Order: sequence, then C-alpha cells, then structure tokens
Amino acid sequence: MKKATLFILASLFITPLYAQSIEDEAVTWLQQLIQIDTINPPGNESRAVDFYAAIFEAEGIEYETAESAPGRGNIWARLEGGDEPGLMMLQHTDVVPADPEYWTIDPLSGEIRDGYILGRGARDMKGTGISQLATFLTLHRSGRALNRDVVFLATADEEAGGAFGVGWLVENQREIFDGVELLINEGGAGSRDGGEIIFGVEVTQKVPVWLRLTAIDTPGHGSSPRTTSSVTRIVDALGILRENPFPPRIIPQVESYFAGIAESLDNEWAPAYADISRAIEDPEFLAEFQAYRSGHHALTRDTCSMTRLNASNKINVVPPEAWAELDCRILPDRPAELFISELQELIAETGVEVSTIMAFTPAISSTNSRLFTAIENVTRELYPGSRVIPSVSTGFTDSHFTRDLGIVSYGFNPIITRAGEPTGVHGNDEKVPVEDFRKGVTDMIAIIRNVVHN
Repeated sequence: MKKATLFILASLFITPLYAQSIEDEAVTWLQQLIQIDTINPPGNESRAVDFYAAIFEAEGIEYETAESAPGRGNIWARLEGGDEPGLMMLQHTDVVPADPEYWTIDPLSGEIRDGYILGRGARDMKGTGISQLATFLTLHRSGRALNRDVVFLATADEEAGGAFGVGWLVENQREIFDGVELLINEGGAGSRDGGEIIFGVEVTQKVPVWLRLTAIDTPGHGSSPRTTSSVTRIVDALGILRENPFPPRIIPQVESYFAGIAESLDNEWAPAYADISRAIEDPEFLAEFQAYRSGHHALTRDTCSMTRLNASNKINVVPPEAWAELDCRILPDRPAELFISELQELIAETGVEVSTIMAFTPAISSTNSRLFTAIENVTRELYPGSRVIPSVSTGFTDSHFTRDLGIVSYGFNPIITRAGEPTGVHGNDEKVPVEDFRKGVTDMIAIIRNVVHN
C-alpha cells in the first residue's frame, strides 16, 4: 500500500482547477481514461490508478493504492464526514477486449463524433466511473460538511470475476470498507420509451455458477468406435441439459420488476408482465418469451449456456478425456451448492464429473435506505412523471462482494438511454451521447448530495 506523489502525471492529465465546469472536466477525463489501455486480459489497471492518483494529487486529496499482482492496481480515497453510515462509490477500471477490425474507430480513441464519446469503456464502466469521480471532487471542492464518510474506490479485474480487485481487497484491505453501509456501483440506469422515463436500480443479480464437465473413458483409434467414449459421455450430458431446462420460477424481486415494467407497456406483452407468475405456466408463452425477449426470459429460471468444449487434438484419435464448460446463472433465492447438486444428479448416469470453476453467494439489497430514497426523490424532482423500480440483473458485478459484507449495494447511474438505442457495451463502437453523459454527471452529483448533506 502506498500514497504516491505524481506531480508529473498530474501535469499530463489535469486541466487547470475550476477552469471548466465539472461537466466539461468530466468529458475530458472520460476521453483520457478511455485512451488508457486497461483491456482485461491482462488488465494493467495500475495505469488507471496513475490517472486517478494524478487527479487526487492536483486536488490535494489523500489516497491509497495497492496492487494485487504486478500491474493489477486498485485505488481508494475517503472524504471524512459525520457519524451517519458511510457511502461508497465503487467502479472497476478494466474493460473487455475490442477487435479493431469490427470498429469504425480505434477502440481506445475516446474520440467525439456526431455527438457521441466513443471507445471501449464509454459505458462499461469508465463513463460511470468518471461520473463518480466528478461527484467525489464536487463534494471535496465545496468544503461543505458531510453527514457521513464518502469513499471512492476504483478496482481491477471485475470483467474476469474480481479476484484481483474487490475480492482481493476484501481479503487483504478490509479496512477500506470500515463504516460503509451504503454503496453505488454499476448495474442500473434510466430508460426513455416515448415520453416516459423509468429508472431501474439493481438490487440483486443472478448468481454466476461456472462449471466444468469432465469425462474420462478408454481412448482408441477413430476407425474403431466403442460403445462409449469421453466425447460421447460429454455429448450425452450436454444433451440431457439441453432437453431438460430448469423449471421456471418467479422470485419476489423479479415479480415486482416485471410489474413495474408492465405499467409502461401498451402491447401484447403487458398482461404477461403484469402477472408473470401466471404467464410462466404456459409453455408456449415461455418459448415465445425466450425467442423475443431472452434477457427478461433469463430472469424466470436458472440457466446454463454451453460455452466451451474440448476433446481430441487429432481427428483420428478418440481421446481419453473430454470436457465442456457451462456458464450457469441462478436466481438469488437459494445457494449455489443446491443447484450444483441437482445438476450432478440430472447427468449422473453419463459418468461425467462436475467441478466448480466459480460460484458466488446470492444476496439481495433492501430498498429501505437513505440512498434509495435519494434516488427516488431526486429523479422525481428532475424528471416529473418518471418512475424508479428495483431491478434484477442477469449479469454480475462486484456488488456481490459488498453484499456479502452486509453493505446495501445498488447498481445505478442516472444517465438516461433511449429505448432501442445501441450502446455497444461488450460489442462494437461502444459509445455514450455527450449531452446525456453530461446530464448524468449532474444528476449523480444531485443524488449523492441528497444523501450526504443534512
């Protein structure tokens, strides 16, 4: 752990203090942060640590850093306040790979074109991270007393599971989280469909359970097939899983989320969303739901995607071992161990062994908090007629680590996206509208101020 002094870096990254509005500064910072290569693998998040450290140096803010492995940097800073439970703003600085062949620009350009900031991380989640930075600096610059500590934490490795980021910090730097009971992270945002705006605040997420299926059998020559082989055992196991999808069930958080969405629907889906527990009893509906609304369908049951296969390295050799990997996501109402046990029982007759690559614990954050109330109050005032609904994510974020610590954790960025607008998240030409990003910065500041000022 260290407190760095990076005056040279500060001169490279920072514009003169207060020469621009905070929104102008945020746009510049986002462009600069996109240009810093933190693609994971390998990550190199210490580059982003240097970026943030330079800003904190220029602002006179004390901070600390730690590398979980060479180049895998994390940085945090704390503004001290009153005795109310602390608030943390959490972000990850790594991004997923981007293939330049399929982009219209350099994925790390940070270029502004046609009113958009483009580049890997513009949405996931360097844009949100810069909104958090702008909020943190605004609180610091104001000099106004805070009713609670506010912690800024930027971490490594979320895109690969967080073992070198929040997971490592929980084990090795637990004091960062001392006194923190509220947290805001990625995972939810605003959506405009026609004239109505809905803000979804992620309060729980499907739990990733990554599994490897391994089969061992007698090897031999491809010209003389046996009744079983490692490959046929794997194929049989995958066939059983494909033909026996996990039964649908609706947890309360999903039911309320769908009911909230139903209020905005004026098409044939509205009745099903309003009473999703009844709708899932119809197999024909479920099939249509998966075909046309796969993201929402995934919230109605546990799922497994078959993502990796490996067997022989030669076409005419029957291998002694074959394996497959599954990306399973389970609803957060029961432990992963129970799900794994049921899956093992389902394919037991194939002789395939099941091992766990990664499995998180389920957790759900209550909406009874000062932070959730602030989100409701501020968005209602800024966007009359808008609604806030607790949402459930099919993906996972670092919030599962903090929920395990008992911290009420929400995924939320108040930026508003128009329904159907392509964002490029984990895809090509990732982008965010400049004006929407600027407004999101302003709104984030308003929400956090509502929490930390009496």
